[in-house]
Amino acid sequence: MGAIPARSARPARGTRARAREVDQHVARRLRERRLLLGLIRQQVAAPLGIAVQQLHKYETGVNRVTVGCLYQLAAVLEVGVGHFFEGLEPEAAGVAAAPVPAERQRALLALARDFARLPDQGHREALCLLARALAGT
Repeated sequence: MGAIPARSARPARGTRARAREVDQHVARRLRERRLLLGLIRQQVAAPLGIAVQQLHKYETGVNRVTVGCLYQLAAVLEVGVGHFFEGLEPEAAGVAAAPVPAERQRALLALARDFARLPDQGHREALCLLARALAGT
């Protein structure tokens, strides 16, 4: 069995600031979605059984949205729960970026090796342009 951390143990430095950034991001996404649907706060608050003032506090980030309430909000606003976290940088959420699947990582490494073996600079530049065109950037 692992050791139980001491009660005085604190989270990593900056964890609260990162959590606050996530709360603010969720609040902005919540308000954006409501406005996009053309709903007033009353139309969103009523099905949840919360006061309009409470919804206002969620949207401004004054109060945190609980997981259960976020699930209900997603249903009322006709989106998945993940919608509220879209555009959030993984580092801001305090989590590591999603790992690249092994198969994809092997393909990327092979591509990099083959690219490095191209003897002509013109071919390398042409391949970069092709990759950008295919990626749509």
